[in-house]
Amino acid sequence: IHPSIQEALMEERPVVALESTIITHGMAYPQNLSMARKVEEIVTANGAVPATVGILRGRIHVGLTDEELESLASSKNVVKVSRRDLPFVLSQGLSGGTTVSGTMIAAHKAGIPVFVTGGIGGVHRGGENTLDVSADLTELGRTPVAVVSAGVKSILDIGRTLEYLETQGVCVAAFGESREFPAFFSRQSGFQAPYHVRNEEEAAELIASALGLGLSSGVLIAVPCPQERAASGQVIEEAIQQALSEARSKGITGKELTPFMLQKLNELTDGKSLDSNLALIQNNARVGSCIAVALNKLQKARRKGNLPHRENTNPAQPVVIGGINVDFIAKARNPVIVGGGQTNAGRVRRTFGGVGRNLADCLSRLGQTPLLLSAMGKDEHSESILHYCHHMDMSAVLQLEGKSTATYCAVITTTGELSVGLGDMDIHQQITEQYVSQFKENLCQAPLICIDGNVPLPTIQYVCQLAREHQLAVCYEPTDENKASKPFLSDSWKALTYISPNLQELKAINRTLGNPLPAGIEYSE
Repeated sequence: IHPSIQEALMEERPVVALESTIITHGMAYPQNLSMARKVEEIVTANGAVPATVGILRGRIHVGLTDEELESLASSKNVVKVSRRDLPFVLSQGLSGGTTVSGTMIAAHKAGIPVFVTGGIGGVHRGGENTLDVSADLTELGRTPVAVVSAGVKSILDIGRTLEYLETQGVCVAAFGESREFPAFFSRQSGFQAPYHVRNEEEAAELIASALGLGLSSGVLIAVPCPQERAASGQVIEEAIQQALSEARSKGITGKELTPFMLQKLNELTDGKSLDSNLALIQNNARVGSCIAVALNKLQKARRKGNLPHRENTNPAQPVVIGGINVDFIAKARNPVIVGGGQTNAGRVRRTFGGVGRNLADCLSRLGQTPLLLSAMGKDEHSESILHYCHHMDMSAVLQLEGKSTATYCAVITTTGELSVGLGDMDIHQQITEQYVSQFKENLCQAPLICIDGNVPLPTIQYVCQLAREHQLAVCYEPTDENKASKPFLSDSWKALTYISPNLQELKAINRTLGNPLPAGIEYSE
């Protein structure tokens, strides 16, 4: 992810994903490059950050530099990359332009909810016999990204495409005053969209609703080409029939068919189709970036709980999920700790800790009073903890009969270095997904969620998935070297907003991600 995109996402600014197949396979150089630059300019001018997705030398890039854009635009041997192509292209170190499907995958993994393209793929004409159905449609059925396009490319079977989208559970809405589903170059297709949204705000509400439901499917916003630049439906249809006939005679099928058809249409319409293509892409960029800005505002408002139609008398609490410990700290009086069973002189004291409890304590003392989700036994230790933590919200903490409250014993040298640590922390396994999910409403409204490495892996993954679906801020405290990597064993870590590792924990995380250790990193005793 390009640093400027990463920064925008971290700062919760609106970002718009853009595809690159239109650059690599949709237009000739240098027109493709000027088009790509113009689209990025339009997105920026409308208050969003453009993130063009492409594959360079076997790596997916979200956000391209101008040099990288030029490289993709001018290269001859680049691949058209959909979902099925990603493993091979990456493993071979190839470069390519991402289709709607490929771009949706990258956008979702990067945390970008809005993606602008020209037109999506669909069911090809005769697809009921050839089964030639674009992976864009199945991607929309399983990847929660909103796609803003000028409907479906008119070279396709639009009626069957809409039927297929319904089967895939994709919410389709025309943009504007009409439910007429646009046909890419033309404003009318003869088919009605199931729904329509009149403006950017209504589109944003629709997308927010889809994301909030966690359906794992996308939304298609179909924007008609500007009236003054739209092509005549009859002229385009005649050209399509001629181009299809030529494609059949030449045996052109599969992913080569669409680029061939678009090029042939440009020839047969004396450039009118290309003019419409450029106009609709630029219009989609304007509408899509305005939708992204409206969605961003809506999500921020909901996170703060200040939507005007929802009266919010109780400010949302932060939620802390993590361990509660009783700590016994033994500090040696002499510089050398003698082994062999001897008693070493020192000072032993009991304190109340646990990373989660410590975080909740600090937030409480700062006046935030978080809800603490944790577990302890019903024993003499738990009574002491509750007495000590009287200033905290302990109402949701589990107290379990027959279980031991977590205890930790640390032996420390005179200089403060840890000599040995022993822990009885099995009870932390009771901080289960089932227990935490009872507080889903608290989590979804929380301005901040803190979670520590003591929490079981499935619970961490559940919280991260919830955070991704509801755009929640999550702080992860790795706790120790052996627990630090839990969110990094899957894509869960991409939902994290903050992380606070020490050097050893950071090294462990780095190893888990399979990254080499940067030169010059040393651990000081």
